[in-house]
Amino acid sequence: MPDISPLIWIGCAYLLLVNLAAFCLMGWDKRRSKKAGARRVPERRLFLAAVLGGSVGAIAGMFHFHHKTRHWYFRWGLPAILLLQLAAAAAVWYFL
Repeated sequence: MPDISPLIWIGCAYLLLVNLAAFCLMGWDKRRSKKAGARRVPERRLFLAAVLGGSVGAIAGMFHFHHKTRHWYFRWGLPAILLLQLAAAAAVWYFL
């Protein structure tokens, strides 16, 4: 069996960066929402950050900044994405 430890470190670094980016995107969009006429982060981009592995960071940012918590598709969608990612990770771990 090949040594997969470098892949684990790369995967952990990727997840750390994408979750930090998702958290910061939530904060940046919250700050921009307070300014009249300011360009906002599209909701599609917030969901894309979550789908690419940043669901924990997006959920943490949503509740830390109290941003998008009234939108049902964020309150239910982001945890659903997280559950799907955990299920996929468990399947990969099981079949590896």
